[in-house]
Amino acid sequence: MAGYDNREGFIWMDGALVPWRDATTHVLSHALHYASSVFEGERCYNGKIFKGHEHSLRLLESGNLLDMPIPWTAEQIDEAKDAVLKANNLTDAYIRAVAWRGAGEDMGVAARRNPVRLAVAAWEWGAYYGDAKMQGAKLDIAKWKRPSPDTIPTAAKAAGLYMICTMSKHAAEEKGCSDALFFDYRGYVAEATGANVFFVKDGEVHTPIPDAILNGITRQTVIQMLHDMGITVHERHIMPEELSGFQQCWLTGTAAEVTPVGQIGDWHFQVGQLTRDVAAAYEKLVRS
Repeated sequence: MAGYDNREGFIWMDGALVPWRDATTHVLSHALHYASSVFEGERCYNGKIFKGHEHSLRLLESGNLLDMPIPWTAEQIDEAKDAVLKANNLTDAYIRAVAWRGAGEDMGVAARRNPVRLAVAAWEWGAYYGDAKMQGAKLDIAKWKRPSPDTIPTAAKAAGLYMICTMSKHAAEEKGCSDALFFDYRGYVAEATGANVFFVKDGEVHTPIPDAILNGITRQTVIQMLHDMGITVHERHIMPEELSGFQQCWLTGTAAEVTPVGQIGDWHFQVGQLTRDVAAAYEKLVRS
C-alpha cells in the first residue's frame, strides 16, 4: 500500500473533488504551527456511514469549541462524505473529515483572518488493532495524564489533544502492546489513545464518566446497546486499583469498533461472553 500522500482517487477539499495527490495545504497553515485543527473518523458499512450526521454535527461543535467556526453545514459535510465514497467507488471504508485554519494574513497565535478549510478523504481500512480484535489487545499504561477540562477543551475532537496519544502509542508499541491506557489528571482511569474503555464485573458494566475525555459516539452507542440488552451500566470514576477486580474489558471507537482487551499493564482480563456478545451486536447494528 502506497503512503497516504501518494494514492489514486479523490479527496473533497473546500467544496470540490480534487485528485488525491493534489489535496495539499501550505506549509504556513496555522494548524501546522498552532494545532488549530479538528477532525472526525467514521466508518462506512455496505455503502452507509454509521451515524454520519452525528459525526458532522460533532465536527462543527469541535470547531466552535476551538473558536474556529467551520463555514459548512452538517448537511453539506454529509454530502461531501457521500461524494468522496462515490468518487472512490467505496462501500466499506474509513472516512476522515478534517477542518483547520489555513494560511492567510495572520502568522502568529491569533489567526482570525485566516480561512477555515475543510477536507474529506476515505479509504479501505481493516481492524484497527489487527488480530487483537479477536484475541484481546494488550495495553501499556501511559506515563502522560489526560488534562483537566479547565486547561483544554476536552469535549472537542481536536488534533492538539492527540499529541500525548501519539507518544504513548509509540511507547506502547515498543513494549509489544497494541495501545496505552491513560489515567486522568486526578488519577482516575480515563481512556486509551483513541478509544473509550469498558469493564465487566459480576455481569455489570463499568465505564469512566466522560468529564475529562471525549464522549465517543461509539461509546454512547454501546451504552444504549447494553441498556437494551438489560445490562446494568455504571458510568463513574474508576480508580486504578479497581482494575484487579474486573473480569472483562473492551475498547470502543469508530476505528476500534468493539475490541476486547486481554491485558492492561500487569492486570489480565478474560475475553468473556459479554464482550463477545457486545462485539457481535455492534457488528450487526452497523451493518443493519
